[in-house]
Parts: sequence; C-alpha cells; structure tokens
Amino acid sequence: MTKPSIYGLTLAQLTDWLQERGHKRSRALQAWDWLYRKRAASFEAMTDVNGDCLALLAEHYAFETLTEHTKQESSDGTVKFLFRLHDGNLIETVLMRHKFGLSVCVTTQVGCNIGCSFCASGLISKSRDLSAGEIAEQIMKVQFYLDAAGQGERVSHVVVMGIGEPFDNFENLVDFLNIVKDHKGLAIGAKHITVSTSGLADKIIAFTDRGLGVNLAISLHAPNNELRTRIMKINRAIPIEKLMAAIDYYISKNKRRITLEYILLRDVNDRQEHALELAELIGDRRPSVNVNLIPYNPVDEHSQYQRSEQTAIRDFYDTLKKQNVSVSVRLEHGTDIDAACGQLRSKQMKASG
Repeated sequence: MTKPSIYGLTLAQLTDWLQERGHKRSRALQAWDWLYRKRAASFEAMTDVNGDCLALLAEHYAFETLTEHTKQESSDGTVKFLFRLHDGNLIETVLMRHKFGLSVCVTTQVGCNIGCSFCASGLISKSRDLSAGEIAEQIMKVQFYLDAAGQGERVSHVVVMGIGEPFDNFENLVDFLNIVKDHKGLAIGAKHITVSTSGLADKIIAFTDRGLGVNLAISLHAPNNELRTRIMKINRAIPIEKLMAAIDYYISKNKRRITLEYILLRDVNDRQEHALELAELIGDRRPSVNVNLIPYNPVDEHSQYQRSEQTAIRDFYDTLKKQNVSVSVRLEHGTDIDAACGQLRSKQMKASG
C-alpha cells in the first residue's frame, strides 16, 4: 500500500498522531518546522528531531507522492506543472506572478464530474479525489522550485481553481486550507486564499459554517437558469435561486466580498442584455459582490465556443459599471502556453493514448 503524504496532516493531527504513539508534543512542532519553515526534502534532513520519531514517521508517511512530469514556462513568468501521482494519474498546478505576490492554483480532483460545456478540466470524468496531502504537496513542489532559483521568493497566495470541484472533496479541502493557513508553517493568510466552486449550495453553507475566513468565488457564467443550464449542467440540480440563497448566507456571515466568475463566450452570454440581467440578479447585494469577467481560452474539444470580441468584453464591463456593479476583467497568464485549466493534462493523455 502506498504511504500517504506527510503534508496531509494538520499540526493538530500530527501532534495527536505522535502523542498517541508515545512522543512529546514538542517533536510534532519540530517536525512541522522542518516541513514548512526549513523545508526539508526528507525525514533524514530533520537533524534535530528524535530518531525514533523520524523512523516512525518514515514508516507511515511519504515525503513525495507526486513527481514532475512536464513543466511549461511562459514569457510572463507563469509556470504550469503537470504532476504524476503515485497511481499514474496526472494533475495540473500553476504558478502565477502578480504585482501583489506569487499565487499558486491547485487541483483537488483527478478529473471533474461537473461537466461544464466550455471547460477543458471536465473533458475527463473524475476518477478520484486528491488527499489533503496531495493538494498541499502541490504548494510545496512549487515552493521547492522557487527555492532552487535562489531568489528568496515564496508562495504568498493560493487559489483553489484547478481541475475538479473543490467542494466535492470537502473534508480534504478543509484540511488543506488549515495546513497552509497555519501561522507556524506556510502562514498563508486566509485573505490570500480563494476557493472557487461551481455552486454546490449545501457545501457553500457548510463551508461558511466552518469559519475558515478564506475568500469564495462562484462560477456563475450566466444570469438566468435557461442559459446557465445550457452551459453548466449543475444548474439542473442547483438552480440560480438556490445558489443565490447560499450566497446570501455566506455574505451574512462574512465581512468580505464574494466573487462571481463570468466566462465571456462569444454570442452566447456576452451581450448587453446579459449584463443588464446580471446586474438585476445581483440586486441589493452590490456592496458584497464583485464580478470577475474572464476572457475565454478556446479548447479544441469545445469548438462551439469562441472568445468574445474585445469590444464585447469592454461593453459588458461598461454596462455593469453603469449599473453600479463592482467589476473587473481577469488578468491573463500563460497565454503562450496551454492556458486553459486541464488543457495540458488532456493533451498529454491523448498523446499517450
């Protein structure tokens, strides 16, 4: 049986696990410091941790459960990693450079069952969830890449927007967030973490109740049920009215904005009438909502969709602004490599048959 990743334990879980086996709490703190502050590459590198403790950890946990298969580096500094898991599956992780810091987009599932009709991530159905350790190890792999460059850079932001539906892997997602937020470890602040969901309303409520304090983004992509159902089959089970009720619950419990993600598809959802309908849907939620317009990255397998014209993007933006809706256009990264999430993985899998 393959050993689970050592990065899959929260500090509390690691402490409890070691104490149950006769070790002091201080040894868990030492090991934790080596993992995330000193960034040891093996158990053997933890030179001041009790030998019996290290042997026990090495017996039950692995330092590396994913390996680099392919890496693409963009002229704008974006780096897309294709990692191979212990079972041979492939996942994508992306490092993006912003003025405010370095952000990593992580994957939470092997494949995706949400089935959005425009998305490269859903071209291959979900085969399994990633463990909390497999998600956290993506961050560590990127951090090791940065360490090797010798520039003293560190991952400062995390977006959970890679392959898969994060809320369909709920408990592992929560453990991952607690691991990367821990102030004794990577210490990535909750305000610097964003989780994106296609709109699993009950999980939005459950997530809100956990009080994790991270940002939430909703993949909306249409202002009405008829259009949203056509491009996102999840809307059949969770229509916009139910989704907006869950959003209202989140807003009532948090003192920060929620992001509504809106991919602009040429002549599908990018007309002025759609912008006006979106503004009406947002209604009096305006102070608590920001709309993030996303220019579409075309995918060969979804040739029915094309990127909106620049004039359409600008008009959509201007219409929302005139309706007093907070709106932004997502800054694009890695346009000279496989930009769409899931695209590199799909190409590699097709190439290997």
